[in-house]
Amino acid sequence: MAEIKNLKDLYLDGIKDLYSACKQSIPVTEDMARAAKNADLKSALEASVKGTREGMASMEKLAAAHGADVAGEHCRGMEGLVEEARKHALQGQFADEDVQDAAIIAQYQRLAHYAITGYGTLKAWAKRLDLSDDAKVLDKATASTYEGDEHMTKIAVKGGVNKAAV
Repeated sequence: MAEIKNLKDLYLDGIKDLYSACKQSIPVTEDMARAAKNADLKSALEASVKGTREGMASMEKLAAAHGADVAGEHCRGMEGLVEEARKHALQGQFADEDVQDAAIIAQYQRLAHYAITGYGTLKAWAKRLDLSDDAKVLDKATASTYEGDEHMTKIAVKGGVNKAAV
């Protein structure tokens, strides 16, 4: 990792890290979609993969606009979250498919919250750096990810996944 001398360097490092986080989250989200039994959950996870790819593309464009390359960074935070998602939502022994669906939602939301935090931080830094166009891109990514997270909560609560898992 190159020396981080100022907020702009920190911002670009954050973009690279979030790109890596998104990239790592896609395979486990695809696996959770395949494992999900609830049709709404399966559909929401598949839509999330599409949204995550869009987030990756946005991070790549932002980095390129500042002469940076997203390659080479590895987000260890997301690595841990992916490992936990596999362990607790996919590799566990579930006596009931509704319980597994509830676990899938919980693990997905952990992945999403990491992204929401990352996008929000980058947006704040972009504003501080007077990068208003970047801030708009990051605001859209934050809103989209937060919307997906809220949709998962609706599936869990109003959609009956948590009730069925009791």
